[in-house]
Amino acid sequence: MITGLGLFVLLAIGAPVAFAIALAIAIYIGGATFSIDLLPQRIFAGLDSFTILAIPLFVLAGELMNASGITSRVINLANALVGRTKAGLAQVNIWSSVIFAGLSGSAVADTSAIGRVFIPSMEKEGYPRDFAAALTAASSVIGPIIPPSIPVIIYALITTNVSVPALFLAGIIPGLLLAVALSVYVRLFAGHYATRRPKISFAQKLRALWDGVIPLFMPVFVIGSILAGIVTPTEAASFAVFYALVVGLFVFRELKPAELPGIFANAMRDSSSILIIMGAVAAANWFMTFAGIPQAVSSFILGYVDSPTMFLILINLMLLAVGLVLEGIAAMLVLVPILHPIAISLGIDPTHFGIIVIFNLMIGLITPPMGLCLFVADAIANVGMARMIKSIMPLFLVELMVLILITFVPQLVTFMPNLFGF
Repeated sequence: MITGLGLFVLLAIGAPVAFAIALAIAIYIGGATFSIDLLPQRIFAGLDSFTILAIPLFVLAGELMNASGITSRVINLANALVGRTKAGLAQVNIWSSVIFAGLSGSAVADTSAIGRVFIPSMEKEGYPRDFAAALTAASSVIGPIIPPSIPVIIYALITTNVSVPALFLAGIIPGLLLAVALSVYVRLFAGHYATRRPKISFAQKLRALWDGVIPLFMPVFVIGSILAGIVTPTEAASFAVFYALVVGLFVFRELKPAELPGIFANAMRDSSSILIIMGAVAAANWFMTFAGIPQAVSSFILGYVDSPTMFLILINLMLLAVGLVLEGIAAMLVLVPILHPIAISLGIDPTHFGIIVIFNLMIGLITPPMGLCLFVADAIANVGMARMIKSIMPLFLVELMVLILITFVPQLVTFMPNLFGF
C-alpha cells in the first residue's frame, strides 16, 4: 500500500517514470527482508537480453534515415501517389506517415520530421495552422503500428506466446485502416480548405517512385528477412543501421561524416530513456511477482469478469485513461505483464490483444495532458495547446472508431499472421 502510494506521489510531482518506479521499489525493500543490492541486480537482469539490442539499433537506424534526406523523398513519393486527390496535401501528410512508419517506427520522430515540412506548407495552401499540426500529430500514430515498431519489440519481450514477426504482421492492416479512416475524414471535412494543386507530370512521378524505392527497400528487407527466418529482429536492426549509413553516405550523399557523432549521441539518449524504464519495470515486475500481486489482480478481475468482450471493453477504457497521464511504453511495461495472462485465460488471441494494447496506448500520444506528439506538433506550429486540443478531438474520435473496429473484429488483426502461419 505504501509502495503504491509512494509511486503515485512521485509520478504526480513529475519525477521521471524510471526513477519513480525504482524509488517505489526501494520503499518496498525497506519494509521487507531483501537487501537493497537486489534492486540493481534485477534492473540489470531485466536488460540482459540479446533481443533488447534491437531497440537502440532501430532508434539509430531511424536517426540515420532522418538525416539522410529520406524525408523529402518520402513526401515526394506520397505526393506522386495521392497529391492530386481532394484535400491533396492533407492526404500526402497522412500517407507520408504510412511510408515513414516503415523507416522510424516512432510517432514522435514522425511528427518532428514531417511536421516541419507539412505544417507551414499546408498553411500556405489554405489549411488552418492548428488543423495542419493536429493532422500531423494524429497521422504519426501510424508510425509505431506499421512495422518495424519499437513498441512491438518491447511487447514481445515482456510477454509469452507472442512473437515479434506475428505482431509485425498483425500491425499492417490496423495501420493501413487508420490511414484510410483519416483520409476519408479529411476528404469529407477538410477539402474546402485546400486550393487546387498543380498537376504532376509522368516524369516527376517516375522520379519520385525511383527515389522512394531506395528508402522503402529497408522495411521490406527487415520484415521479409525476419519472416523468412533468415535473421533475428536484432540482426535485422543491425542491417537497418548499415543500410541507412550506406544510403546516407554513398547513395544520396546527404549524410556527412561530421554529423555522425551527434546522430549517435541522439540515438544513445533516446535509447537510454527507453531502456532505463524497461530495467526499472523489470525489477518492479519481479518484486510484484514475488509478492503475488499479479495473481491477486488476476483472481480479482476474473471473479467479476468472465466474458472476453466485457474484458476488452474494460481494458480499452482503462488504457485510454492511463494514456492521458502516462507515456505509452512505460504504461505498457507496467500493465501488460499483469493483463496479458488474464487475456490468455479468457481465450483472447495473444497477438490480437497485443495490437489492441499498442494501438490504444499510441492514441495516448495525441491526448492531453501528456500527449508527446501534441507537444512536438505545437512546438513546430506554435498555435497554443487549447487550439491544438480543439483540432485534434475529431481526429481522436476517428482513431477511437478504428480501435473499436479492431477490438471487435479480430480478423482484421489476425489475418496477416494467420496467412503466414503464425
